[in-house]
Amino acid sequence: METFKQTLLTNWNFMRWLRLSIGVYAAIQAVLMHDTVLGFFSAFFLVQAVTNTGCCGTQACAAPAVEKKSDNIEEVEFEEIKSN
Repeated sequence: METFKQTLLTNWNFMRWLRLSIGVYAAIQAVLMHDTVLGFFSAFFLVQAVTNTGCCGTQACAAPAVEKKSDNIEEVEFEEIKSN
């Protein structure tokens, strides 16, 4: 349950907002026009927005979370090679 809550509340990017707005708009139009097919399309976009997935399925096309860069730089040793 905690991972779903984290997925729902974090990493909202432009594409996620776009999917949500398309889903809400399509749902309103589906109700007003009594259109079942448009209702299914709106549900599709709303599920994509809530779960942060793309068309490929479970986390296959999800937008990656921003990772912190570490400051741990390892020292590299070089060995000089001389030719005869």
